[in-house]
Amino acid sequence: MSTAAPTSGAGTATSAPPARGGAGGRRRPSPVTRLSSLSWTSLLYVAPALAFFGVFVLYPIGISVWYSFYAYDGLTVGTPVGWGNYTAVFTDDRLRAALLHSLVLLFFYAALPVCVGLLLAGAMSRIRVYGLTVFRAVLFLPQILSSVVVAVAWRNLLAEDGPVNAVLRAVGLGRFATSWLGDFDTALPSIGVIGTWVEYGLCMVLFLSGIVAIDRSTYEAARLDGAGPVREFFAITLPALRPQISIALILTITFALRNFDLIWNTTRGGPGTTTTVPSLYVYQDAFQNRMLGRASALALVLTLVILLVVVVVQLALREREGPRRRFTGPHTPDRKVQSS
Repeated sequence: MSTAAPTSGAGTATSAPPARGGAGGRRRPSPVTRLSSLSWTSLLYVAPALAFFGVFVLYPIGISVWYSFYAYDGLTVGTPVGWGNYTAVFTDDRLRAALLHSLVLLFFYAALPVCVGLLLAGAMSRIRVYGLTVFRAVLFLPQILSSVVVAVAWRNLLAEDGPVNAVLRAVGLGRFATSWLGDFDTALPSIGVIGTWVEYGLCMVLFLSGIVAIDRSTYEAARLDGAGPVREFFAITLPALRPQISIALILTITFALRNFDLIWNTTRGGPGTTTTVPSLYVYQDAFQNRMLGRASALALVLTLVILLVVVVVQLALREREGPRRRFTGPHTPDRKVQSS
């Protein structure tokens, strides 16, 4: 007589616990397993970019670091000097004056373009005029022109017999006419004005892209609370453009500190040393004075200064986490919706 196999019921048998790792009892692979399972063929897609980056970026940086500890002219065997090149960089009076010129250019190359870009972006975001797209393209045109073309054009415009002085004489302001790039008092500000003209278009485009992303209902709420255009700009537009302002400052400050071609093709650092900047000394020490070790040390110091400034700007303008407070008028308390 055969007996039926006992069936599992409540309280008579317990089922085995499911395995960890998700549905179906599958164990989730560890990070090491996932890393080892990557197909090596996928790395072939990035291999050309990595090779290019290593050959044309990492290798030159490593060679520059190596040269910076030697007195080397590029032809004979280098002589180790330890930190001598760096000591010469920080004790050179000419370099301190060049750094001061770079700080002056920061105002023209970074501060002014950002302010002009904000003004133009704020105005064009409110104006609805036929052909505004063409107008934006014309304003952005200086950014896409070659630096050599810009330098040659402005050198002719600011010449002693150029169009700028001709206009001044025509309107009765001939006493202000001068050789703008050849005068000790006006050479550096003239270079700064050229940099402002080149950079403001980039800032304007960045800010316009940020304004487009702002929710239109925010402006409608501000207008209902009685805010005017100026109040809207400072209460809504300017805080929302914090990421774009950070990017614009990083790009313009980097351009100001590493600027070479614009100054070289307009004044070559003159008159005297009025418009010299550290990048000019890097070129002169490397290719004219045959002091590659000192040029490498100066280039590395300049790179570190640029990186430090970029980090400071990012930390100063980083967006704080947390909920954004909606716009309220100067005398309008926050309204609370009461449930019935």
